[in-house]
Amino acid sequence: MARSGWQLRIRHSTLYRYDGEVTASYNEVRLSPMTTGRQVTLDARVEVQPATRMSRHHDYWGTLVYSFDLHQPHTELQVVGRSVVETSGAPNPGPEVDWAGVDRVSDRWSEFLLASHFAPEDLELVDYASAVRHRFDDPRDAVREAVELVNGRLAYVRGSTSVSTTGPEAWRRGSGVCQDFAHITIGILRSMGIPARYVSGYLHPSPEAPLGEEVVGESHAWVEAWLGAWEPFDPTGLDPVAERHVVVARGRDYGDVPPFKGIFTGAASPAPEVEVELVRSA
Repeated sequence: MARSGWQLRIRHSTLYRYDGEVTASYNEVRLSPMTTGRQVTLDARVEVQPATRMSRHHDYWGTLVYSFDLHQPHTELQVVGRSVVETSGAPNPGPEVDWAGVDRVSDRWSEFLLASHFAPEDLELVDYASAVRHRFDDPRDAVREAVELVNGRLAYVRGSTSVSTTGPEAWRRGSGVCQDFAHITIGILRSMGIPARYVSGYLHPSPEAPLGEEVVGESHAWVEAWLGAWEPFDPTGLDPVAERHVVVARGRDYGDVPPFKGIFTGAASPAPEVEVELVRSA
């Protein structure tokens, strides 16, 4: 298991400033980190202004979801998630598995093998996936090849894609953000017959972060592939998924894990103001 660990304090704020009065809204947020084999959530809470009552449930994929609605006129809506998480170093690889072993779980993990909205089937990526599968006897080597290809092919450019961009669209554009890197990788792995899922959370930007220093961060995305067990890979920076990564949600693609989504009645809304602050506290 892990060889080292961090404790991280996280504050994730989303602020909507509407162009006028909103009379009602219905919302759900995914801001509370999971407790997994690689991390333990010590504290997590969500605060909403205007204040309202919230309910909680775990969705189909195991993510903690806060739901709330507002029925009072308001011109701003702010949602703040605060959490304290203990993370550990990179996990050891899973057991050895061959292609026959991967193929045997196609029924068990069928939802992570099917094309999805953000990772649709794409002929170019399917052809590439087929070539890689035939080139490598070890599925783990095939995954590494795909991850490195995506990292080398795509330039990380903020604003070059939007939250609605699909993996193949970003692939042809040649640039994107972590969401796009993850969607392209997922599409390739599924085309190989390897179950792959989308992971959202946070990544502390500094491997040598001093204790107590607050840094500006942002949401991050990477992938997990089933190779005898679920193994994480980060195609955006090729960083080992270790103590700097915090898992919040998992799903088929971004559509299953948005930090904030909702509907409202009233004035138009510009893009939200989002702030993420990270502090390594131990």
